Amino acid sequence: MFTHGNKNESQSKVDFMNQAFIQNPFPVYEHLRKEDPVHRFLLPSGHFAWLVTGYEDVSTILQDHQRFVTNPPYVQESHGSVPPHQEIISRNLLSVSPDDHRRLRRLIQKAFTPRMIERLRSRIYEISNELLDQVLAKGKREMNLIEDYAFPLPIIVICEMLGVPHKDQIQFREWSNIIMEGFNNPELNEQSDQVMRAFVEYLQTLIADRRQSLQEDLISDLIAVEEEGDVLSEQELYALVFVLIIAGHETTVNLIGNGMLALIENPAQKQLLLEQPELIGPAIEEILRYNGPAEVSNIRWATEDVEFGGKHIRKGEMLFVSFSSANRDELHFPDPDTFDITRKVNNHLAFGKGVHFCLGAPLARLEGEIAIHELLRRMPDIQFKEEPEPLKWRPSMIIRGLYEFPVRF
Repeated sequence: MFTHGNKNESQSKVDFMNQAFIQNPFPVYEHLRKEDPVHRFLLPSGHFAWLVTGYEDVSTILQDHQRFVTNPPYVQESHGSVPPHQEIISRNLLSVSPDDHRRLRRLIQKAFTPRMIERLRSRIYEISNELLDQVLAKGKREMNLIEDYAFPLPIIVICEMLGVPHKDQIQFREWSNIIMEGFNNPELNEQSDQVMRAFVEYLQTLIADRRQSLQEDLISDLIAVEEEGDVLSEQELYALVFVLIIAGHETTVNLIGNGMLALIENPAQKQLLLEQPELIGPAIEEILRYNGPAEVSNIRWATEDVEFGGKHIRKGEMLFVSFSSANRDELHFPDPDTFDITRKVNNHLAFGKGVHFCLGAPLARLEGEIAIHELLRRMPDIQFKEEPEPLKWRPSMIIRGLYEFPVRF
């Protein structure tokens, strides 16, 4: 069972939903790595959980599928019954057991291949330049980088891959925002629940249409995929498409936004990339390390009482591992708070590690490389629109991304 907070238990002195923390969590993470690297805190939902901040500890937990799992059988017992629309999408790559994950991944890779990703290269270039053309056509020499570029690019890519009609793409952003920001935020429970229901109903209709008439798209490929008589179940298909749309586009939106923020805040690095565009690959890896799109992993639960990092973690307790903190660990990365696109060794954890390593990482990297390369090529003087007031970050424990990013060029 989960451990619920009460007045007799010491509560975290760190408020992870506090605006100051959301704006700049890195000093807090540094303090925790040094003073309390396996840190117990109270979630807004009223549950206690553990936050793991050091690189080696995070790496260990990501690969320990015996003691720390993403979908233990007692979770539903702790929470009670799950609404049908949430049950439909629960068997996804982020939450199933290692055995089920390997099975799903094996099936999905039949349709989601590196060759298919590479074939998207020219289309991503086209979309990037179409979006920049639209901005330049306004004649204002300014834009909201998130609204005008970072958001539409990946949502167009993933929707075209899946075969989602263009008219429905903007709806996905609204749904995605509410779902991601509603995570562990009781104030958004009802709204998030309504959005999840609408999302599932939409997917049911879309997938039913494809079953009637297969097309040249990823949903049709996933319906048809088979290996040794094994196929994706209806529930697994809904869950996979849901994760591709939500996690797939959220990652790239924030990779582009956070990456351009790091480059603009570090003008010498931006100038270096302008002079040596062949550094775009290592630049993307440094962006992922320095201020990546995922703040923490999906939840893990302890399957038994565990002594870990000097703390006693009880069976059934929740754990989060912080990618943002691990990727700034001074014991693993020299000068970790410096943004350096020439960093030689950069084995960051932005896409996870082990069996749950992000399946969409090659696509996110490709989109990030092309998006930032083309933006700098066509708008080399891009800067903050004005002397920046603190930019507003989205209040989510899961993702790290900006609401808006006004720039001039």
